[in-house]
Amino acid sequence: MSPVAENKWVKVDQKGAGPGPRSSHAIAVVGNKVYCFGGELKPTIPIDNDLYVFDLETQEWSLAPATGDAPFPCFGVSMVTIGSTIYVYGGRDASRKYNGLYAYETLTNKWESLSPVEEGLPGRSYHSMAADDRKVYVFGGVTAKGRVNTLHAFDVVDRRWVEYPAAGEACKGRGAPGLAVVQGKMWVLFGFDGTELDDIHCFDLARGEWTAVETAGEVPSARSVFPAVSFGKYIVIYGGEEDPHELMHMGAGKFCGEVYKLDTETLVWEKLLDGTEEDKPSPRGWCAFAVAVINGKEGLLVHGGNSPTNERLDDFVFLGFSS
Repeated sequence: MSPVAENKWVKVDQKGAGPGPRSSHAIAVVGNKVYCFGGELKPTIPIDNDLYVFDLETQEWSLAPATGDAPFPCFGVSMVTIGSTIYVYGGRDASRKYNGLYAYETLTNKWESLSPVEEGLPGRSYHSMAADDRKVYVFGGVTAKGRVNTLHAFDVVDRRWVEYPAAGEACKGRGAPGLAVVQGKMWVLFGFDGTELDDIHCFDLARGEWTAVETAGEVPSARSVFPAVSFGKYIVIYGGEEDPHELMHMGAGKFCGEVYKLDTETLVWEKLLDGTEEDKPSPRGWCAFAVAVINGKEGLLVHGGNSPTNERLDDFVFLGFSS
């Protein structure tokens, strides 16, 4: 892989037997390892429940020697990292059976079921997750009863769920919004409620208050199923579905391939110039993403997703952040 430049996409070479083409899956990063779980190759048919591991130094895939109680094969799943532990929540199978909350300890390569759906948070798919140093946050998603706008957190120390005040009518129940924690505030960006949404909401974790946020600058269009990550005071988003297909999840809608950055202090968006058209990855949505460090540079790592042709992708691309 070539040296990482700021605000420019680079392709990450892959060796070994990896996850292959898929969408609606998730990745998480622990140190120099990327873990990949879940997903679909054909709509609504989960592929497997293997845990794939990618070494960012050797650029080689392998299967994790996982033991313990693992989640079943699913799609529409999310996962985050706290320390050396990966937390996987939600996702469903073809019969709309949902996974609960699981932990995978990378030091021991062992899965553990932390909160079954029968005992904890109601199951869902196409929700969004974020984490700080103690809590795993879950917002929105599609449950058996429809799309929700609730915010919960699982305290990994106390091992219990915390429910926050409801977002209210201004923030509709939605699937696949962007979610990021920035300086003690939870940001909910866009999403899908039957149509693509263009609103932004912010929850102050200390005050317990929701605020509808108006932004300026080069404001992105309404979208869902897109990567959203925090970097200092910024939120960076990429791609996503701007218009759904008439067959909804069974088809590929109109996808975006641009990168935007929101300054959460000035509330101004900036569209990033991320290289020439030849360098940029193809437009996509439903992809897996995480923040990673490659060659000493922090940035957005994206794997796979769905393409405008409805063919699932299997590439690995990385965008280094500028400070």
